[in-house]
Amino acid sequence: MSAIGTTDRTKETFQELVHEELPGLYSLARRLVRDGAEDLVQEALLQGYRAFGGLKEQAAGGRWLRAILVNVFRDQLRKKARSVDEVSSGDLGDFSLYRTLIDEDPLPYSDSLHTDFLEAFGREDLREVLMRMPEIYRMPLVLRYMDGFATKEIARLMGTPLGTTLARLHRGRHVFERTLWAYAEETKLLRMGDDDG
Repeated sequence: MSAIGTTDRTKETFQELVHEELPGLYSLARRLVRDGAEDLVQEALLQGYRAFGGLKEQAAGGRWLRAILVNVFRDQLRKKARSVDEVSSGDLGDFSLYRTLIDEDPLPYSDSLHTDFLEAFGREDLREVLMRMPEIYRMPLVLRYMDGFATKEIARLMGTPLGTTLARLHRGRHVFERTLWAYAEETKLLRMGDDDG
């Protein structure tokens, strides 16, 4: 890929990049914050515009803007609280979504229990589950499993050692499963088969 020429680094070029990437940026922001996704994206774009001259390859623009957005989010978290909302391993217990589904059998006539359970969740349900999780686990899960960032990239973006990032991904998956189950119980998603008439 060729580097972007100085003459191409114009307001119009940045606007083209933003036009292409805005839906993805907004989607990422909505998965990271309950309210204020627009503000998060706006601040990321402002910082991106200021630093646009440093972008070497236009093809990397989308990833570059996402990294800026994650950095803005991380900075906001640091300002909001100096302590992190971490869940200890003991709090997670031995919870397993798969074992719980087998034991509770919320969909007694299902031949594919795990799949049927997951299909009961709509986009907004999953967003709500994510929003109920501590940010310390939400951010790496969203970046890894929804936006496809490599674990090393996530560690760099979050400013944490690779081992810490791997531990947060591992714990985050457990927190997500536990939160998913609690949300399903609370919202009665588990009673889908009870309304037979």
